[in-house]
Amino acid sequence: MAEFVQYYGTGRRKSAIARVFLRPGSGKFTVNGKQFEEYFVTPAQRVAAKTPFGIPEINETFDVFTTVKGGGVNGQADAVKLGIARALMEFNIELRKALKAGGMVTRDARGKERKKYGQKGARARFQFSKR
Repeated sequence: MAEFVQYYGTGRRKSAIARVFLRPGSGKFTVNGKQFEEYFVTPAQRVAAKTPFGIPEINETFDVFTTVKGGGVNGQADAVKLGIARALMEFNIELRKALKAGGMVTRDARGKERKKYGQKGARARFQFSKR
């Protein structure tokens, strides 16, 4: 029986989490069962999600299957980017240097700052009145 080959990577950004599966294939890209262009509407989101495939060291084509949850669509696109980069490193660790140079290996740790007590929000205060 032929062995089923797939490479897995998890990507996170803000509160979005992406599970990315790369399988050798024709280059089909699905996100939560939808076509890539259908799910990521703006060109910026599409470019962000497909950035890892832009490095010239990748000689193979992959089918990409992702499930994304949480956050907004822009955060999800960045989560998919990190997931693809991690899956590519699982496929070939030699790609790490090129991905790292492109800034695709590091997880962006910025998230929502918590609301503080005695204040309206994380930084915003209640309106001050002298009297």
